[in-house]
Order: sequence, then C-alpha cells, then structure tokens
Amino acid sequence: MSDTSSPRRALLSVFDKTGVVEFAKGLHGLGWELISSGGTAQVIGNAGVPVVDVADYTDSPIMLSHRVVTLHPRIHGGILANRDDPEHQADLTANNIDPIDLVVGNLYPFHSEPGIEMIDIGGPTMVRGAAKNHAHVGVAVDPADYDGILDELRLNGWLSDMTRRRLARAAFAHTAAYDTAIVDWLDAADDTPNALPPTVHLALERAAILRYGENPHQRGARYRRRGEPSMWDSVEQHSGVALSYLNILDADAAWQLAHDLGTDPVVAIIKHANPCGVAVADTLASAYQQAFDCDARSAFGGIVATNQIIDLDTVEVMEFAAQADVVIAPGFADGVVDRLIAKRKNTRLLTAGAPSPSASESIELRQIHGGFLVQEAHHFSSTVADWQVVTKRHPTEQELADAAFAWRVCGHVKSNAIVLAKAGVAWGIAAGQQNRVESGEIAAAKASGRAEEGACASDAFYPFPDGIHAAADAGASIIVQPGGSVGDDATIAAADERGVAMVFTGERHFLH
Repeated sequence: MSDTSSPRRALLSVFDKTGVVEFAKGLHGLGWELISSGGTAQVIGNAGVPVVDVADYTDSPIMLSHRVVTLHPRIHGGILANRDDPEHQADLTANNIDPIDLVVGNLYPFHSEPGIEMIDIGGPTMVRGAAKNHAHVGVAVDPADYDGILDELRLNGWLSDMTRRRLARAAFAHTAAYDTAIVDWLDAADDTPNALPPTVHLALERAAILRYGENPHQRGARYRRRGEPSMWDSVEQHSGVALSYLNILDADAAWQLAHDLGTDPVVAIIKHANPCGVAVADTLASAYQQAFDCDARSAFGGIVATNQIIDLDTVEVMEFAAQADVVIAPGFADGVVDRLIAKRKNTRLLTAGAPSPSASESIELRQIHGGFLVQEAHHFSSTVADWQVVTKRHPTEQELADAAFAWRVCGHVKSNAIVLAKAGVAWGIAAGQQNRVESGEIAAAKASGRAEEGACASDAFYPFPDGIHAAADAGASIIVQPGGSVGDDATIAAADERGVAMVFTGERHFLH
C-alpha cells in the first residue's frame, strides 16, 4: 500500500477527455495533487481545478515538438518505485522524487489517423510503468472506470489489490492494441508483392456475450478489433431472443452475399452458412418469392438477408413463406416490423448498415491445432471480360449474364460447389459434397428443370467429362468453371459434343 503520510498524486494525460474534468474534480476533492500537461492540463485548469504542469513538476522544458514531455526520472521514478523496497525509497529521497499513485492515460486511436507523429512514446511508457507497478500504483485507461475508482477511494481511501490488478490488465490490453494498430499500418505500407506479414497481431475486445456458442453447452461471445467498431455493433434488433453464435455467423454470410450481387433488389436465404436460395429481381417481393422457391424446405429456420428496405409488398410474400430464424435488412418500412412480429414472434428482425470491410479484414485466419492458417481474404479478381471462351459455340449475352450471376453465388457456397441459375435466380445450389459429380446431381435435383437454358457454375475445375454431361443433363446451356485441369481437353470436347458453351475464369473459388 502506498505511503499515506503525504498527499497522493495523480498524473493525468489523456487523448479521450471524456469525464476527465469530473474525475479531476473528484480527486482534488479527496485531497489529491494533480499533475498534467498539454491539452489535458488545459481543460482541467480551465475548469478551476488546481493542476501542476509536467514541465514545472520536472523543472525540465518540453522539447522536440512535444516528443519529450513526461520522459523524465521524476515522472517514471515516481511511478515505478517499489514502496516496500528500502533501496527504492532511498533513491526517491536522494533524487527528490515524489511517489505518483495513479496514472490516468489513454492513447490516440492510431488507426483513425495513422502517421509517424501519432506514434506516442511517453504515454504508453507511463501506462505500462503504472501497470507493471500495480502493487503500488493505480492506472486508468478507460473513462468508464473513473466513477468506480472515485467510489472506492471515497469508501476505502485506496484501491484494492483486485481493482489495481484489473486496471493493470486493461492498461496492458490498451497498449497492446495501440502497438497492433501501428504494426498494421506499417504492414499496409509494405509493397512487397504477394506478401503476408511476418507476424500477425490481434487485439480483440469482447463486444457482446452471446446466448451460447455453436451448441448450447458451449459459451460464446462476439469480439471486435479493439477500438474499431464493426457493422455488428450498430445492428438494431427489433424482436426475438438474443442472438447466438450461429445466428451471427449465418446472418453475416447472408448479409455479405446479399450485398455482393449489385444494387438491384436481392434476397439471400442462408442455412448452415450456405445459400439455399438467392434471387435478383425488379422488386424485393419478387426476389423474396423466387429465393424462397429455390428450396422451400431448406428455407425453414434459415437466415434471410436483403440489400433493400423491406416494404409491405415483400411482407405479404414473407407471411406465407416458412419461418426464418433471422431477417436482416437495411431497414423496414413503416408497419413492417409490427406486422412481421405478429406473424413470426420468434423471428429476430435486424436492421444493419452495408458491409464496409476495413484494412484489418484483408487477411483471414483459421485456427488449427497449435496454430493458425492465414491467407489473403476471399475475393473475386477476374471479371467477365477476363474470361476465356473455350468451346466452339460462343455464349449469348443472356448466357453470359446467367454465368456471371451463378459464378458470384458459387463463390459463397462451401466446396464442392455447383450452382444452376437462370435469369437472376439460383435454382439449384449444392454444397460440401466430397465429389463434384454428386454436387451436380444434387443441384440438378433441386433445380428440377427450372434452370433450363441457364448457367452451371463450378467453384473448381471439372477433372472429367462426367461433370460436363451432368450439367448438360440438368439443362445448362453455359458452364462457367476455372479450368486448369489436365483433363481440360476432354471436358471441352464433351461440352462441344453437347452443344454447351463453356468459359474458363482462370480462378478457383474453394470455400471451406
């Protein structure tokens, strides 16, 4: 416990000045001496709270364009001294250093305006020093902790061991996230072709505790990058019980797909992270009906995502469709939420903003035993203009449009993936089969002839002609696939034999 024979001292230097004046007033009211600098000292002083400027406290000038302010033995000696060590106490006395009992500091949100001059040195050093010496020193990096600290000081005169340990953990997490943001910025400036960073740093903060994890006996929570609010933080839930792990996983997949197919009305229905119905139409009501009709049985208990506000016409269609666990949309027209709740009390209705991937999402991580796999985030790099027609028959404009739609949907389906589509509707979707032929058979059974003269998309190349014949048997008039197999000549010959146009995209879209 700190020496109580002299006034306690607090050093305040914060970027986020939320609540700092009230906190300073509270400390002053308890008889604490306050030390500060720069903008923090100014706002505290302007509020009529006595505060000693760091330059006056250390009797050293601020220099190097404010790069050197608190880097002084009188500051760091006061923070780091072990109050139970006689040698430390002798050093303090010999060097006229007073103990500092509380450090209040939070750092610039580097990711919002990165640059060399935004790399703080003194701030993290003070925060880390106080956190290291938490046996004797308190540290506060979050304005949300101010009231609790004051309450404890008023009640007990000092902070408990448990409180100081908790605050120290928060402080180290704060500086770790700050350093992570700097590393990410330096990585973003790396122009090495096709490079993945030599190290990957994650600083995540818990954003929400979920009802449960993948299964009810597993605990689950949603995390976000520290200091970087995600789309999910602004989602508004209008009805239903709290979201679970799989609700968010599937809703996120549906939301991304719905916003990956252009600006015309889109409805995507997801089941177990795979699309079971996708449609683009002139109206949202029509898109919903067609997406539901793709696979009405699988749509029960699924996740519905739209890229447009759900209107009353769409609700009229939804009321006669199978119940969805979640409906996520950019918004709901007047009266829609009440009407849906009346019909589907257990459905969670969510309003969400459009996805806007940040630089921090440029890589994907997947945990394996004892480590992680890291890759560049999934994306489409080729366009229709890059595709190669490999058959004697060239596709029509409508066939190319069908192929482009089928290919885009296929990239969101777990491998092995086959999609049969026509006129903006994915009538047959098959996912996750161990061989491509069976995927084709499942897609054909689901399409049930509705994709006749449409497109067949395969996420990877066909190794043998049997897949081409299966697509032709399903009624496809164009096949879109990556190509690149040693059996390409045989599959091209099969397509020519069946009178089917075929294009190679030159890129595979496995999704596991």
